Formats: sequence, structure tokens, C-alpha cells
Amino acid sequence: MSSSAPVAATLDDLASVEGKAELINGRIVHFMPTGFRPGRVGGRIFRSLDDHAESTRRGVALPDNVGFAVPILSSGRESFAPDAAYALGALPSNPMRFLPGPPTFAVEVRSENDYSTAAEAEIEAKRADYFEAGTVVVWDVDPIKDVIRKYQRDSPDRTESFTRGQWADAEPAVPGWRVAVDWVFA
Repeated sequence: MSSSAPVAATLDDLASVEGKAELINGRIVHFMPTGFRPGRVGGRIFRSLDDHAESTRRGVALPDNVGFAVPILSSGRESFAPDAAYALGALPSNPMRFLPGPPTFAVEVRSENDYSTAAEAEIEAKRADYFEAGTVVVWDVDPIKDVIRKYQRDSPDRTESFTRGQWADAEPAVPGWRVAVDWVFA
């Protein structure tokens, strides 16, 4: 009887997977497709970020499911696939591959299963991973309560919340960009 440990998955393995997934602890972790409202909210954020990146000719905005490869973090994570992102770092030499390094700004839009105690712990752990990797600002976007929570790497326990009637920003990660919360959740 032989016992062999499973072979750890690699970023190359992840690149060949269909659908949204991330590489954590040598395992490919799949994510369910999102519903209409979270998808629409993430799309609106991307659209505004992309307009900003184009007009300033600085950085690149990326939509849902674009992969970012990072060195193995203390949690075992090696990749991210945020719901929207903005990157100032290097682009991949092969544009068909993942971006090397973390996003400068990452947006995580909650889906219907992201409201339990266990989900809160997972969201908090992923945010810590973003900050360990070097992400400057992370948004936790709640399409049920219509609130955007902003977290910054230099003060990860401090939250700034943006609600209807306000403008949300991602300073200092995306200088000069603001988006109306009412428009995001329209």
C-alpha cells in the first residue's frame, strides 16, 4: 500500500482552469458565478476606474476574474482574482498570462453567500492577504446595504464607509478618482 501526498497545483495549473478560481495552499479554489446585482455593481466600478485610467494615462483598470500572481503568502495564497482592480505595477510580458504582483487597488463585491460569520472571517483573511502582498486599498462592497467599506494597508483595522449620497474614493491607491455611490448601486 502506497501513500503519496497530492501534488500541489501551480500557477500554470490555475491558468488552465475554466471559470473563476484562485491558488491557495497549493489547491485551486473555485468560486461560484455571481448574481446579477453583484456583477452589475462590480462592472460599474470597473467602468469608472477604466475611464479614470484612460483619461489620466496612469495605471490599468481590470474587470472581474483577471488573475494576479503573487509570491506565496503566509496563508499559502499565490493568486487573486478580484471583482475589479487597478494596477500600477508591471504588466505581464505575455499579455495572455496573470499580472505579476498584487493589484494596487482591489474590489471585492459581496455575493449572496457572503453574509455569514464564516464568510466574514474569509473576507477579513483575504483582505489581510491583499495587504501582505502589497495591495494599498481594498474595498468591501455590500450590494444589499448599498455601502462601500474602504480599508488601507497602512491602517488595516480602520474602516471608512461610503453610503448613498456620497462619493467613494480609493486614495492613495488611485489618486484623483472618485465615484458616486448612488451610481454604483443604481
